[in-house]
Amino acid sequence: MATQSSSSTPPAYSESSIRVLKGLEPVKQRPGMYTRTDNPLHIIQEVLDNAADEALAGHGKKIKVILHSDGSVTIEDDGRGIPFGLHPEENAPVIELVFTRLHAGGKFDKGKGGAYSFSGGLHGVGVSVTNALGKRLEATSYREGKVAHLVFAGGDLVEPLTLRAAQAGQDRKQGTTVRVWPDAKYFESAALPMAELTHLLRSKAVLMPGVSVSLLVEKTKDSQTWLYKGGLRDYLMQTLPADPVIPMFEGQGFADGAGDFAEGEGADWAVAFTEDGAPVRESYVNLIPTSAGGTHDSGLRDGLFNAVKSFIELHSLLPKGVKLMPEDVFARASYVLSAKVLDPQFQGQIKERLNSRDAVRLVSSFVRPALELWLNEHVEYGKKLAELAIKAAQTRQRAGQKVEKRKGSGVAVLPGKLTDCESRDIAHNEVFLVEGDSAGGSAKMGRDKECQAILPLRGKVLNTWEVERDRLFANTEIHDIAVAIGVDPHGPDDSPDLSGLRYGKVCILSDADVDGSHIQVLLLTLFFRHFPKLIEAGHVFVARPPLFRIDAPARGKKPAAKFYALDEGELTAILDKLRKDGVKENAWSISRFKGLGEMNAEQLWDTTLNPDTRRLLPVQLGAQGFAQTVGLMTQLMGKGEAAARRELMELHGDSVDIDV
Repeated sequence: MATQSSSSTPPAYSESSIRVLKGLEPVKQRPGMYTRTDNPLHIIQEVLDNAADEALAGHGKKIKVILHSDGSVTIEDDGRGIPFGLHPEENAPVIELVFTRLHAGGKFDKGKGGAYSFSGGLHGVGVSVTNALGKRLEATSYREGKVAHLVFAGGDLVEPLTLRAAQAGQDRKQGTTVRVWPDAKYFESAALPMAELTHLLRSKAVLMPGVSVSLLVEKTKDSQTWLYKGGLRDYLMQTLPADPVIPMFEGQGFADGAGDFAEGEGADWAVAFTEDGAPVRESYVNLIPTSAGGTHDSGLRDGLFNAVKSFIELHSLLPKGVKLMPEDVFARASYVLSAKVLDPQFQGQIKERLNSRDAVRLVSSFVRPALELWLNEHVEYGKKLAELAIKAAQTRQRAGQKVEKRKGSGVAVLPGKLTDCESRDIAHNEVFLVEGDSAGGSAKMGRDKECQAILPLRGKVLNTWEVERDRLFANTEIHDIAVAIGVDPHGPDDSPDLSGLRYGKVCILSDADVDGSHIQVLLLTLFFRHFPKLIEAGHVFVARPPLFRIDAPARGKKPAAKFYALDEGELTAILDKLRKDGVKENAWSISRFKGLGEMNAEQLWDTTLNPDTRRLLPVQLGAQGFAQTVGLMTQLMGKGEAAARRELMELHGDSVDIDV
């Protein structure tokens, strides 16, 4: 028996197997837990956020970003400068701890007397992550008339802190300069996304009116500076895709410390409602961009919804059957929201989403009363906004009621009552939409099985003139018609796929009486409104079954015969001919078909199905054109057009033969 080699022996699991990661090792081992690794923008943003926090605290007016030709990035600010004295507990320079220790920073000291009442931090991993994922980082702090400088490589201190006196005219009075060389091995791409960077810098300027933010690219000598005095309003107006429906709603609200929230907590906002284009939505917490939104966005949404809902209820504007939801008000809203939260809690290290629960109540408590007051001061604008929200609610409800074509195994299932034909030659095939099951039975027996299909319809078809296309399939008869012919509903300007068409002729076959004519009109309405391309391509026909049968006796050499008359006019003509042939008056017998069901299979074939003897009318658009036809059809089939129909009957009533 072979012995197992020592090399294949699994390593022992013992106390020495447990490894403790110290300092910045966890960041280097799992950078994705601490930052975005698609590019180095987020580690640059950590330094930029520190500079912005200084400005937010009122200690800086300028932030400068330089992209150097060697791939490094410098961020300068004129804040207070990072302290460089020894930490009372750690016995190391504070500036060194900030760059080398996770969870070390000035932003944990919240509340009165703290260095930062409001900041973008966080979880305390900030610039230490920047240092850990950089090949080199140089930090310089200008403070108290001195200049402190130290250098790191791969997160480790390589040039300890040096101090010198500040030189007038050469050194800044206060501030921090950080230059970092991102290590490409930690990122999918070492290049900074310029569009994202400029957007980030611009938004910092917007959120801090009066603070100048600049960007210099050494390689191209390009430079940009952003300085906004108008704040959120100007920024949103510049980025909106279309003109707002109502004037922009803007405001701010901050707690005074007397209630549930800390002094200074609150929000600034600018909201615009547009009908077109993709909405612009940007939110920030203590100047940190929250691209994935969060609880402060929910607070704005909640405040807007409740204010608009209250206005709609006060003025009784909501139509019956419409239920308003928050997304209806928010659907066309563009906004910029800047919240101030004393101790923000974020989801993950990259701060893309705010999770602080109280932020919903905080933002909503300021937005709702402000918007309610504004809407009731500007009632006309309020009604426009209500109209926009109600329209969105109706669209949402219609979409929710959309009925899809029933399918089995990925293919539309042909209706069970369809008696299909054997041929697959589209040009040759015909389908008859037959009124009633009894007529359908006669038609099935009398048809040509090779090329004629029968689809019996039960009762009167739905009037589809004002039915939304998405709701058509809720009606079984219409669903069966669409599936049988193989074409989906469409509009006049659409380009439907007619390749699935199963029959070259779609024939409407109804009784020759008033009810039959009504069913015929309802089916024509369906095709004109929801299948116009079938009419345009010449696929829709109306079968003309006879209304009368005349049994004539033998006359001379002519044997007894049966004649069929389409209407009274044809009946008179046939009787006149019989008289000329010498048939005595009333020697003939006249039968009136009450419906197709009274015809046997042979009669139906002879009069209506046989291509050689039937009468089939092609359905075409008249000379008046599509637009005028739509107008006339609306008059005839529209729900609110009773007065117009009455006028039409009064004008043309004498030119119509009514069968009652």
